[in-house]
Amino acid sequence: MKSITIVSLTILITMFAVGYVVAEGPTVQQESQTNCPVMGGTINKDIYADYEGKRVYFCCQGCIPEFQKDPAKYFQKLEDGGVVLDNVPKDELKNKAHPATPSDCKQSKPSGGCGDCGCL
Repeated sequence: MKSITIVSLTILITMFAVGYVVAEGPTVQQESQTNCPVMGGTINKDIYADYEGKRVYFCCQGCIPEFQKDPAKYFQKLEDGGVVLDNVPKDELKNKAHPATPSDCKQSKPSGGCGDCGCL
């Protein structure tokens, strides 16, 4: 009788453990951003754009306009890859009032794109 109880408990514990692991599902390893979402090169932390309160880094200035064409696409690519983006520093958020449209931006360039503030 004692051996049946031990075997039953062992099976029950194993079932709970397997159920817990299966319920968790696959997880994506989270890491800091090291590669440019546009070209895939090594990032330069002096080259970035801010999107939805997060800072996205790039390998070169040329990647920023490409990112700004469809930021959600690149943002999603980073998140799907398990990249945890840096938050925009709070003091910069306070000082950076983003206009409703790029054409309203005081830093707007003749091409219609925004200046260095990264707003869209």
